[in-house]
Amino acid sequence: MPLPSPKDDDSRMAPAQELRNGALTAVLVAVAGVLLGLLWLWLAPRVPLISDGKAVYLKDTEGEQAVGGDGTFVLLGLGMGVLTAALAFWRVRRGGVGVVFGLAVGALLGSVIAWRLGVWLGPTSDLIAHAKAVGPKKVFDGPLQLQAKGALLAWPVGAVLTHLLLTVGLGPRDPEPPLMPYWDHPGQHLPPKD
Repeated sequence: MPLPSPKDDDSRMAPAQELRNGALTAVLVAVAGVLLGLLWLWLAPRVPLISDGKAVYLKDTEGEQAVGGDGTFVLLGLGMGVLTAALAFWRVRRGGVGVVFGLAVGALLGSVIAWRLGVWLGPTSDLIAHAKAVGPKKVFDGPLQLQAKGALLAWPVGAVLTHLLLTVGLGPRDPEPPLMPYWDHPGQHLPPKD
């Protein structure tokens, strides 16, 4: 029995279709970075600062707000990874390399967009000017920062792992080949009868 050629196999996507699906997935996921950036800006804890007129200090030296900003970004990124992977899987159930590659690239671009948007829309990073505008002994919010740049990988990793789990658990299965008796295999001979 001859093996089916790739052209005969309906379960495979054409390379152009695969590339199109990957590019569309990457663009849509990257645009969702705006949502992540706005959520991070809204949910990240603020770092309270205070000025004495000469220098700027942390109001609470033992506060964990700066680390909380990174943690918020990671948790939101993982959540966006699960959401975008589920939507991509629902849209293209057969999966494919293009969709997975599009998820990874789009999520990484979306993370960068979210990070830059959150920093841009957040409190100013010019601490001296901000401290002078507020005045001495007044508390003001420090800039929104992402200290651990590895947090940018939370969304892509979450998306790819979620898509993998969905594909393994819910994706289409390859059809089982028909069983052939032992003696029907080419090159096999029946033992001689006595």
